[in-house]
Amino acid sequence: SQQGCDPFAQTQRSKLQHRRARINQQINKEMRMRAGAENLFRATSNHKVKETVALELSYVNSNLQLLKEELEELNSSMDVYQNDSESISVPMIPLGLKETKELDLLVPLKDLISEHYGEEGILFEKEIKEFMELRQAMRTPSRNEAGLELLMEYYNQLYFLDSRFFPPTKSLGVFFHWYDSLTGVPSHQRALAFEKGSVLFNIGALHTQIGARQDRASLPGLNQAIDAFQKAAGAFNYLKENFSNAPSLDMSAASLNMLVRLMVAQVQECVFEKMTLLCTQHDFLSRLQLAQEAARVEDVYSLVHQTMTQAHVKDYVPFSWTTMVHVKSEHFKALSHYFAAIALCDCPAASDAELPDQEKAFIQFHVTMPDGPSLRVLLQDPEERRKLGKAHLKKAIMKHEEAMRIHGLCKILRKMDILQEVLSFAHKRSLSKYSEIDHEEDFFETGDAPDIHPKTLQKPEIKSPNFSQVKVTDLFHRLGPLSVFSAKNKWYPVRRVHLMRGENGFGFTLRGDSPVLIAGVIPGGCAAEAGLKEGNYIISVNGKDCKWSKHAEVVQLLKSTGEEGVEIGVITLQGSEGPKAADKKAAAAMSSGSGLQKSNKENNRKSLMNSKSASTLLVWSKKSKRSKKSTYGVPFTAVGDNEAMY
Repeated sequence: SQQGCDPFAQTQRSKLQHRRARINQQINKEMRMRAGAENLFRATSNHKVKETVALELSYVNSNLQLLKEELEELNSSMDVYQNDSESISVPMIPLGLKETKELDLLVPLKDLISEHYGEEGILFEKEIKEFMELRQAMRTPSRNEAGLELLMEYYNQLYFLDSRFFPPTKSLGVFFHWYDSLTGVPSHQRALAFEKGSVLFNIGALHTQIGARQDRASLPGLNQAIDAFQKAAGAFNYLKENFSNAPSLDMSAASLNMLVRLMVAQVQECVFEKMTLLCTQHDFLSRLQLAQEAARVEDVYSLVHQTMTQAHVKDYVPFSWTTMVHVKSEHFKALSHYFAAIALCDCPAASDAELPDQEKAFIQFHVTMPDGPSLRVLLQDPEERRKLGKAHLKKAIMKHEEAMRIHGLCKILRKMDILQEVLSFAHKRSLSKYSEIDHEEDFFETGDAPDIHPKTLQKPEIKSPNFSQVKVTDLFHRLGPLSVFSAKNKWYPVRRVHLMRGENGFGFTLRGDSPVLIAGVIPGGCAAEAGLKEGNYIISVNGKDCKWSKHAEVVQLLKSTGEEGVEIGVITLQGSEGPKAADKKAAAAMSSGSGLQKSNKENNRKSLMNSKSASTLLVWSKKSKRSKKSTYGVPFTAVGDNEAMY
């Protein structure tokens, strides 16, 4: 079985996956019923029928509503993904993986191998089955590094599948079906880019699950969570920048933008936890720093909340997520005021020696300067410090209460006692501090404390996926080198030619490796008489396959023929016939490698644009893996350096 695949582990997560899949199927069925009913409603003019159909429609719609709510509740079962540690960590938001339907490629690929490659399709059944097994395995990746590698391996195999079997002008005729991870709505497309994009989405989603299950009470756990959420942000960001026109909402630009911001916020929250863990000194400056870190977390969560409540996003983001993000922004704002108060009230007033450092830190601490005495007086007068500290606590308590109120509005979050505990602990802590510093004889009105200026010591990074970390070999290697034997090249059927060696050898010059190219044919020589042409590729010598053979190997095979001569198999690429075309292409390939790639990108674009599915998921990243390994030009590389006469 595949490493990194976890099909049988009846963990809570796979039960979740099965329930998700079941709801997805029901949603699918209801959507079909709805489509049928809507068509009938539009088509009929009979009032009685219209009424019955309208009733049916309202029933189906309410069913869909219930199913979506059930799915949302599943998507919010964050506790399943959380760790088992004793200490309380605030829950993080993980994403469910996109589900997909099984895909049978046996017949379409066998057909294409015999039509396009002129090979016996049946001889490639083993490779096709191996590819399908890999696809099957990556549907249930294990929640660890091995699971990520499995998804990466499949993603990298798709590069080869694309080059081998997806010609720019025609589709393979198979549909890739994927369910939206947030709404459960199914989509399907012929474009392989939809498959690639969905796998990339799952790489991001798996990172979120790995991040959410770390034990964040320890430094190693925190660092792993930070790494996982940064990589999740990188995967969603890569998807947003390199794929467009996705057929499902979870992969729309607006949704991916929201997910990237959510992941960045979760990283920032982990950074705050890390600072709390590392902060062993309880001095004035460390506490100011914690207050600013908390303000930074509040800042990023506010941005996520704004993004989630935009018109075209709020309809499909689970309400529990939006609430959770809102709760966190209020909670961290409260914490920033709490730590400001602690810094002022629990630390001794500044001595003359400490004053310059404290003043410098405090000048940039508030968004606007607090009312009252000068900084110097404030920092050295315990009573002034207490006053300002009290104002900060008053604000903290208001924000704690707001966080608890919002938390109470969402029934899914109300079930999450962990979050409830964290909020009420923080609230009680601020209250007890307030009563500790509150003097009965205080007659002054507690002022309004200004907000704290957000600042962090560790900015979140968006880490793009590193596809090269998982090496894969092309499963369809036997079809021959991709530089020639690819979906976009066409060639004439193999010709078998019998050659006798004349006084001057066979009468041709050869160039290059895998496959070896006939670079020139001497007029009147044996090769010319046998009908060989410049631009032919040698793919077999005396029945031995030479598609992958190096120059020297082919020469050796030719040289070892005796009196009886030699039979060579050659192919000619369509469009490269005749010396002129070959020369022109060689010149073009040499003079402007980039030009060639550019024109190809455009062609891809045009042909995809004209392909049947209107909203094709298109891929033209400048960074796309294709252009890196590009073997687009006719492979006239090494011109002249290993050309020799035989």
